[in-house]
Amino acid sequence: MLLSLSLILAGGILAYLSYRHLKRSRQLRYIHSKLSEWNNGQTSEKLLLFSADRELQPLLIELNRLIESNRNTQALHAKYEQSMQKMLTNMSHDMKTPLTVVLGLTETVAKDPALHEQERTRLLTKVHGKALEMVAMLNKFFDLAKLESEDQLVPLAKINLNSFCKNIILFFYDTITSKGLEVDIVIPEQTIYALGNEDALERIYSNLISNAIRYGSEGCVIGFELRADADKVDIEVWDRGRGISEQDQLHIFERLCTLEDSRNREYQGSGLGLTITKRLVEKLGGNIKVHSIPFKKTIFTVTLNKLNY
Repeated sequence: MLLSLSLILAGGILAYLSYRHLKRSRQLRYIHSKLSEWNNGQTSEKLLLFSADRELQPLLIELNRLIESNRNTQALHAKYEQSMQKMLTNMSHDMKTPLTVVLGLTETVAKDPALHEQERTRLLTKVHGKALEMVAMLNKFFDLAKLESEDQLVPLAKINLNSFCKNIILFFYDTITSKGLEVDIVIPEQTIYALGNEDALERIYSNLISNAIRYGSEGCVIGFELRADADKVDIEVWDRGRGISEQDQLHIFERLCTLEDSRNREYQGSGLGLTITKRLVEKLGGNIKVHSIPFKKTIFTVTLNKLNY
């Protein structure tokens, strides 16, 4: 009797183990099949397998994490390719316009021997200006490429922001007032320090202030404000000009973003200006944002890490 019970129990155990083996084999075949499809680009779906096997569960979790990571990488790559194509298209268009002008002007100068010397000088000056436009555009393209490839190092140091802000405003003050614009400046008396790079900050604010002067002049005032809390520093440039639509504000800092009704040429064409500005801010460990209500107030805010020593 005891022997019979033992045989029955042993048979049950063997049957259970055989069942588990078959079940695991089916699960492993499913995993192998899905991974094969995934590697061949036939699917991007996660592994839809629910298992009580404690040894198999961690493997399924990690495989699904890997699949999700690969899916995100593919999406980013596709977005990058689309952006690159858009950039090349925009740059080709922007380069074509000044090149056409240059070709037309040089042809006129070359084929008209009777051209008056004064007119010849005027045309050649225009050719030179268009050539400078193309050089500036190419420089922006290469600057962005260096920033994104990590080839351009931006060393960080302690910056006295009160002095920096006064100097950058002083540099633009005559330009602002010569256009009949008011200047609203708020710089606290208490010295504020931040981690930054003076060359990068000069480029960031030269871009933002120049844009505010050129495309915010309808509002008749340009504003500049420095403020700080315990850990962060904000430096704002604002105007009351035509502004940026709510929809465009969502994408204005994206790589190669272009706007139909641009505030300035930095947002048009190849769309490199604000992208470079954003990358430089990020190199400083900060962030930049925009808030705009057309003809009321458009504010570009750069936030940096404050130094309290």
